Amino acid sequence: MSFKNLTFEAIGTHWQIDIFEDSPLFDEVNFFDSLKSRIEKFEQTYSRFREDSWLRGICSKPGEYELPSDAEVLFDLYFEFYKLTDGIFTPLIGQTLMDAGYDEKYSLQAKEKISKPKKLEEVFEYNFPILIVKEKAILDFGACGKGYIIDIVSELLVEANIKHFCVDAGGDIFYKNNGTEKMRVGLENPNNFSEVIGVAEIHNQSICSSSGSRRKWGDFNHIINPKTLESPKDVIATWVIADTAILADALATSLHLVDKKAFLEKYKFEYVIMYADNSVEKSDNFLGELFLS
Repeated sequence: MSFKNLTFEAIGTHWQIDIFEDSPLFDEVNFFDSLKSRIEKFEQTYSRFREDSWLRGICSKPGEYELPSDAEVLFDLYFEFYKLTDGIFTPLIGQTLMDAGYDEKYSLQAKEKISKPKKLEEVFEYNFPILIVKEKAILDFGACGKGYIIDIVSELLVEANIKHFCVDAGGDIFYKNNGTEKMRVGLENPNNFSEVIGVAEIHNQSICSSSGSRRKWGDFNHIINPKTLESPKDVIATWVIADTAILADALATSLHLVDKKAFLEKYKFEYVIMYADNSVEKSDNFLGELFLS
């Protein structure tokens, strides 16, 4: 049972923030308003769905731009994953998603011609805090943007000296507890949303999931391979546990498209992957239980 609870809608998903302690004392209304304002600022800066977003503005006109201070973590991860995945994990997937029908109006109507993203180095030069835009582009940070704002909100809670809390944004979670109690998280069955295929346990960690089951239309879902211009069919759901939500979110998306071996040497994480034949694979140190094998 939480002592303080906040639920609201933001960045296209449902948020729930639970504080499981009766201290510290703070102005609850103003504090929660500040959290929501921070999420709003993030969306207004980075969302491709908002015509007034800062990012859409700079990417509509070639030039040299100074990035906001919070952009470093986001851009560093994207450029790093771009290299690790040989270009499959790319922020330039924005135009491809729009052509496929995942646009700001959620038309879900694919165009006859789907654009293939250009190479990242053809469009940008990046050396934080400077971003040089060589040509107009539509960026999409959906592969880990939600994870990053979860981390930002979690850090604000830590800065407020809150030691036991859970931030849940549409099922992507960061849980902190200075004690020993773990949080048990159900792994939703992508074929039946009323069931779970297992339970994961997390402690001072994030768990993020990715599945095309809820956002699919025609031959597409919200994950599209930039090289084949197709949504993945072999992998139907992934769950990743990592120390930060941005990493868990990015890996959960990537494991639909790229073999886990591309990341295992560089990052510490646990995973569960569900395949189209309903078989399930988990990492050796995954903490929890699976009801399928």
